[in-house]
Amino acid sequence: MKFIGIIPARYASSRFPGKPLADIGGMTMIERVYRQASKALDSVMVATDDSRIYDEVKRFGGEVVMTSEAHRSGTDRCYEAYVKSGSDADVVINIQGDEPFIDPAQIEAVMQCFVDEPTTPIATLVRRFDPALGWNALFNPNTPKVVLDNDGNALYFSRSIIPYVRGHEWTEWIDSAVFHTHVGLYAYRADVLGEITSLPQSSLELAESLEQLRWLQNGYRIATALTTAPTIGIDPPADLERAIASLA
Repeated sequence: MKFIGIIPARYASSRFPGKPLADIGGMTMIERVYRQASKALDSVMVATDDSRIYDEVKRFGGEVVMTSEAHRSGTDRCYEAYVKSGSDADVVINIQGDEPFIDPAQIEAVMQCFVDEPTTPIATLVRRFDPALGWNALFNPNTPKVVLDNDGNALYFSRSIIPYVRGHEWTEWIDSAVFHTHVGLYAYRADVLGEITSLPQSSLELAESLEQLRWLQNGYRIATALTTAPTIGIDPPADLERAIASLA
């Protein structure tokens, strides 16, 4: 089974324009993501809509494809890049371009979902919530939650806390049930990627602003792999200081 990692990277960001080119310890963010992904994958490429990012990837010797500015999501950008590349990979891994220290073991864990079960259509990462982080972290709508079936497939994702713990005050919930949060790393069988990018946005996706709900609502199974590795995502510029501090 062949895998390809694709890193969607946009220059235009309302909260952090030019984020992929931000310097982290003498290396751009996009180069750090690329090099980390290459530790787990033989084939990696960046999918961008900006010539500055394209030129930067070429500068450090990476593979890069120019894609449309009109894409609604990184998933759509991944599919265009996959088609343009002429790759014959069976599985496409969508790697977030704003996680410069992504653990290669996380990528490998998602890949294993397809090795163990080649019919897996889509896979993603989840993390068991650590109660020590406190209820504020659990209730944060910017941290999607996920509930799983007995085989580890996703039943639903939500910005609200799920499951609801009946019979307990909300301050007791984190000590009364097991919660999982979603880590935004996706992998898709190549044919499935083509199918899901042609689907219209669904009602649940529009309600929660979570594209994976479109796939679930249309009947696609999403397998999950469990990770305990920490992630440092860069969203607003303030996160950059935390990333640089981690190098010390």
